[in-house]
Amino acid sequence: MSDLNSRIVEFSTDHIPERERAAFWREHFGRVMLRVDFEPAPDVAFKARNRALTLPGLQLFDAWATPARISRSGSYLADGADNVMLAINREGRASVEGGGQIRELRPGEAVVLSGADACAFHRESVGRSFTLLMPRVMIEAADVSVEDAVMRPIPVDQGALQLLDHYASWLMSRDAAVDAQLLNLSVRHIQDLLALAIGPAAGLAETMRARGLRAARLKLAKSFLVANSWRRDISVAMVATKLNVTPRYVQRLFEIDGTTFSAFLSGVRLSNAHRMLCDPAHGRLAIASIAYDVGFGDLSHFNRSFRRHYGLTPREVRGDRGRDLPVTCLSREGAP
Repeated sequence: MSDLNSRIVEFSTDHIPERERAAFWREHFGRVMLRVDFEPAPDVAFKARNRALTLPGLQLFDAWATPARISRSGSYLADGADNVMLAINREGRASVEGGGQIRELRPGEAVVLSGADACAFHRESVGRSFTLLMPRVMIEAADVSVEDAVMRPIPVDQGALQLLDHYASWLMSRDAAVDAQLLNLSVRHIQDLLALAIGPAAGLAETMRARGLRAARLKLAKSFLVANSWRRDISVAMVATKLNVTPRYVQRLFEIDGTTFSAFLSGVRLSNAHRMLCDPAHGRLAIASIAYDVGFGDLSHFNRSFRRHYGLTPREVRGDRGRDLPVTCLSREGAP
């Protein structure tokens, strides 16, 4: 069983001096959790109430705030985190920027942003927003084109978006323990709903028909790897058995897709490790434990692969300075 309450980090400016509020939000939510810059509107006293939930392969962020601008650019893009971000404007006026475009978000509308590219969310009035972050590799495993979806508004009445919003809100509001298997299933359901919201079911069916059985098998292979990446016994042969094909056929599926079986699996594991290193709930977990938890069997190999992938060491991403508790990671006990 997993207690979701212990994973949720809450923040309110109510008991923080006004002059310290923006700096506190910028440090703990901007720099550590979301990897974004933050600037409140200069003519309004900044107020905010936030709840954040981090799960393997999924991060949820519910926010009420006064006008402010949140942007991801510059040094934050160098962290290598290639997430898909779904921003839902629940209340108030808001707009988004990305790919040289600026779009207004009406209440209830959503938009997809790429964490690998410069983008911004501008809260223009007091209001609420809901943000979902998920590794791009998990969405593209569903054979959905993220590039085509970026900055394309998703209307408020789209069924998949409404169901996704309700499902994610249910997870955020849970006050009891949840079975680990049910929790993993919930993450996969949200992944599927996001894929449907980005690319309608009819479009997905067309793609599957066009690419045929090979595309369907590649999707199944990737989905299996994403769901089981933590297993150190996972192999080409294991996936081949699941698909009822030969190991060489599985290798060819990934080669045709422009990658390799090992590279794809390593990318999923590194993405999960990066998320855990930035998650306050895992602040006291040793880096070696994180490496083993996500599926690596050798710490030296993990460190080399991580630095090659992100350009930083795991310790640098976490913000360690040689102490047991990372100085930049906010534990639940230390949360206001």
